[in-house]
Amino acid sequence: MRDAVTEIVTIRGDLELLTRTAHLLSSVREEFVCAARDLDTWSRPGARQAMAARAGHTQQAQQSQQGHQVRKLLSPAALADEHSRAHLRELVDQGALVRIASAPLPHETIVIDRRLAILAGLDGPGGREYTLTTAPTLVGGVYALFDAAWETATDLKAFLRGEQPRLDAAGRTVLRALGSGATDEKAARELGMSLRTYRRRVAELLTTLDADSRFQAGIRAGELGLNG
Repeated sequence: MRDAVTEIVTIRGDLELLTRTAHLLSSVREEFVCAARDLDTWSRPGARQAMAARAGHTQQAQQSQQGHQVRKLLSPAALADEHSRAHLRELVDQGALVRIASAPLPHETIVIDRRLAILAGLDGPGGREYTLTTAPTLVGGVYALFDAAWETATDLKAFLRGEQPRLDAAGRTVLRALGSGATDEKAARELGMSLRTYRRRVAELLTTLDADSRFQAGIRAGELGLNG
């Protein structure tokens, strides 16, 4: 592993990441852990699909052949649509452990066999920046942070059984109105409601999202992938 990635390397762009790490993903021996905001881990579709196919094939084949563990920690935003939920259920059926964090995870992190860590940075004009490291202290620190977040997260099936609030069409409409920043009067008028009805709907939304304020409701909705 040390020959593949020398201590700390910074690269830019999803395609370069795929080129540099494809062989590493196929060499997992003990454990593959991943923390990500959602399932669109890689910003460029071509690279994302190639990486997902490579990682998915590797994880499924090696887990069955060698028994290595796969753990995925995701933000609630990963459950925003039924396709994503179905994909995660399939991963669980194949033996992966999937948990949902209580708060958003800003950037993606992968740790392989506690020996290699891949840290994703922000996207920029020249492509997204990634840091790859085999430095034991850094890898150990990243792994410890992942483990701490994992311990406080909720198992996927338990989360889907009822911890995620469900908004009907009316609730989502009111949520979008809140997000637009419109005054209550303007929002009520645009939605064809009386001001009293609109404010009642807002109060119901705050209760559903377990939020004490409209601002907190927006944050909570974002955490749960309910915006939009």
